[in-house]
Order: sequence, then C-alpha cells, then structure tokens
Amino acid sequence: MLPDDIVQLAERVIRENREIGRTVTLAESCTGGLVAAALTEIPGSSAVFERGFVTYSNQAKMECLDVASDILETFGAVSIACVWAMAHGALKHSDADVAVAISGVAGPTGGNALKPVGTVVFARMVRGTTGEPEGELKRFGEDLSRSEIRHQATVCALELLLP
Repeated sequence: MLPDDIVQLAERVIRENREIGRTVTLAESCTGGLVAAALTEIPGSSAVFERGFVTYSNQAKMECLDVASDILETFGAVSIACVWAMAHGALKHSDADVAVAISGVAGPTGGNALKPVGTVVFARMVRGTTGEPEGELKRFGEDLSRSEIRHQATVCALELLLP
C-alpha cells in the first residue's frame, strides 16, 4: 500500500528502536497520519509505536497537544515554535520516549512569500532531555505535487525517529 522507500525506512525505525527499548509518538499535521500508517504497516510495531496525534486544524493542535493560541497567532502552524509545542504536547499526552512533530504547506494552495508551498517544519523531543527540542525547516519546492511533498515529509519524519 505504501511506497517501498517508506516501508523500508519504517522497518528500520521499528527494528532500531525496538533494539534499544525506545517507544515513539507522533504529532502530524500536513502528513495526515502517513507516518503513523508507515510505522503500523510493520509487524511488531506495537512494541515501538505508542500513539499518534493527527492534528490538522489549529483547534486540534490546541485541544489535543496544548499548543498555545499565541504561538499559532504569532508564528503560525507552519513554524518551529508550533512543532516544538506539538512535540512537547505529544510527549505530555503519551508514555513515549521520543516525539516527532510535523507541520507544513503541502499545496497546491496555502503558501505565501514567507512560507511557500513545500515548506515543512519538523521537531523531535526526547523525554528527559533539557532545553529546546530539535527543530528543522525544509523547503521541498513548489514544483512538487501535494503527494510528493507529503511523501518527502514522511521520509524526513521517519529519519528523525531513528536512534
């Protein structure tokens, strides 16, 4: 059902995290659950994948992950600040060891000069660490289709879940 590159990467995520006894959670927006779907495609994923949050709307981000409205109003949903808050909320509302959060503009509309179509932000937070979570902004390009942007975002999120 999923592309081979995503399935192979998800297999690595499950295997390598299982080997170190680490569990993961996701807070997805623009990927709409694709990362969770990739992980749960793998037999034995329940030993690693604790839960996922698909918070597509700003309201869902606030209600399910405790993202503050001032973060969304000031920086927007496609911002490092937002995905940091999403990752923090995913850990707070789960028993997982690590959280990855994803938000972006998959297009074909919705972009602007500062955040064009293809802009996706990621954050990873490990339970028990101090300081800010890791964050990254990627621009996959306005020339890619919505499906291609979501594919690339899923690959990046899976890579962030590797130990």
